[in-house]
Amino acid sequence: MDSSLWQVVVLAVVQGITEFLPISSDGHLLLIATWMQGGRTSAETHDLAIVLHLGTLLSIVVYYRRQIVDLMTRDWRTIGLIVVGTLPAVLIGLPLKMTNWGEAVLNSTLLAGPMLAVSGIILLFADGITPGEGTYRNMSFSRAFWIGVAQACALLPGLSRSGSTIASGLALGLARPQSATFSFLLAIPAIAGAGVLGGLHLAKFPRLSTPPWQLLLGAGISFLVGLLALSWVNHWLAQGRLYLFGWYCIALGIVVLGLEVARWW
Repeated sequence: MDSSLWQVVVLAVVQGITEFLPISSDGHLLLIATWMQGGRTSAETHDLAIVLHLGTLLSIVVYYRRQIVDLMTRDWRTIGLIVVGTLPAVLIGLPLKMTNWGEAVLNSTLLAGPMLAVSGIILLFADGITPGEGTYRNMSFSRAFWIGVAQACALLPGLSRSGSTIASGLALGLARPQSATFSFLLAIPAIAGAGVLGGLHLAKFPRLSTPPWQLLLGAGISFLVGLLALSWVNHWLAQGRLYLFGWYCIALGIVVLGLEVARWW
């Protein structure tokens, strides 16, 4: 794929919005990039997605800078919780990334449709949960692990990472802001790890046709849009409006599944 500037900009905006709103960034990037290419996917699109994810990683670091400073100076227990919560994604994600069938699953637009609908159902369920008063700093390591399992499941295209982890946190008794904060702190090693794996792959098989300056522009756009999206999702979560995203995901999932079935018919 010879990524034109407009495609990079569109994908960067989509990544910045959907990484934090609970509607699946991987699912949206996969679908939009595939439709841009007339029903095909490419390794270059996947590599561009890695760069855009790193832009939104910087959004998390900037937005949650105070919590991250606490982690690095005195909040050692939360580091342990994040490590435990990251283990499921490592154990499940590495085998998927290292096999051809795993890559096929992760890039399946046919799978993205029903998984978007599942994301919607999860969000509707989460919206009906009466929030607890628990904090992520005081939760048990077993609860951190189960939130990590939810994050690992969200490796599937269309299944929202933020939606799954926030819903899991709410179900385990965390307050809404606390659940969102832990969800996005947990995303730091997940996104960084995927970036490292992608960087190693690019170094071994350099084949990007996208100019470096366009990649930097895309990362910058995803960073700025990501900051706005983080503010939005925390505001809407505090108001209990997850159901809006839930119905959106269900509707989009039905449309995507219908289009994919019609394409294969």
